Amino acid sequence: MTISIILGFILLGLVLLLALVLPSVTSGTVPFGVRIPAQYSTHPVVAEQARRYRRRVLVCGGVIGVVGVGSLALTRQPLLLPLSVLVLVGLWYGCFFLAHQEIRAAKVDGGWFEGLHEGVAVDTELRTNPPRFPWRWLAPAALITAATAVIGILIYPSMPQTLVVHYAGNGTADRVEAKSVGSAFSLVFLQLGLTALLAGLATAIIRSRADLDPARPEGSSRWARHYMSLGAKALLGLVAMIDLGLMASSLLMWTGTVTRWAPLVIVVPVLAAVVAAVTVLARNNADRGGDGEDTGLTHRDDDKFWRAGLIYFNREDPALLVPRRFGIGWTLNFGEPRAAMLLAGVVALIVLVLTLRFGG
Repeated sequence: MTISIILGFILLGLVLLLALVLPSVTSGTVPFGVRIPAQYSTHPVVAEQARRYRRRVLVCGGVIGVVGVGSLALTRQPLLLPLSVLVLVGLWYGCFFLAHQEIRAAKVDGGWFEGLHEGVAVDTELRTNPPRFPWRWLAPAALITAATAVIGILIYPSMPQTLVVHYAGNGTADRVEAKSVGSAFSLVFLQLGLTALLAGLATAIIRSRADLDPARPEGSSRWARHYMSLGAKALLGLVAMIDLGLMASSLLMWTGTVTRWAPLVIVVPVLAAVVAAVTVLARNNADRGGDGEDTGLTHRDDDKFWRAGLIYFNREDPALLVPRRFGIGWTLNFGEPRAAMLLAGVVALIVLVLTLRFGG
């Protein structure tokens, strides 16, 4: 139970830290998901809403932390801590939405786009000559998955007839299944599915639509190429660490090993990879190639395509992925039919693994 408690508080702290720093690593022309001209990025309303947002997030995080400790002391149920993280994420969005609404109202009331020349910058070479797919970064995930499969095939005859397929928060086995190809190799199938899925997403990232600054198109195009390549590498590094955790979990299952440290086998490498990926992307997110000659143009006001500043829905845009308005990385264009297909594929993968692992 102690391990689960520690992991729960670490996750809660990381989510709170991420919520606090995101306004600082987001482009100044889209504060809290609102498109504004660059000259208004230091407007008093924007600065004030950033301060209020952080105060609200801190208060919410403090309250949730106190409630989490109190509920844990009363119930001794560590599962309440992951639920606290979900509550924090929901409140985090509430704090974001309040700031989003205030800045958007100030933009409309103040006519921030009036008299400005709006434009769109396009680099056709990003489509005809996109960044190269980082195949070397895919190799670790592929090798780890292949090694897991080979080891499993070799020791399958000597595996216990009853396999531990799930551990409780204190590391004790709380679910077992009879040995079969489905139960024994369920995590290998998950490795294959996740590796293929995230490799596909990495391909989509380097072919995604860049949000170029029409004021400085050359500099922002260079930044976009660098950021796309960085994002694809970060994603492939993440899936390699996930596969490593799944490999270690498979070995525990195949050898019949029961240890209190079992929850850490997957959590630690995945958590470390997520922190590393977020840190690298965050350091390169805010500076979007602002060098070069100013053309005098500004971004077009495209808020109508962004629902609540977070969800992009544009049926006329063929792009599957677009840069996030708030935070780091990319988001789906939910007006593109392929987005529904991708989400359906993720759901199907989850259902398949659950069926193989727990279908009995």
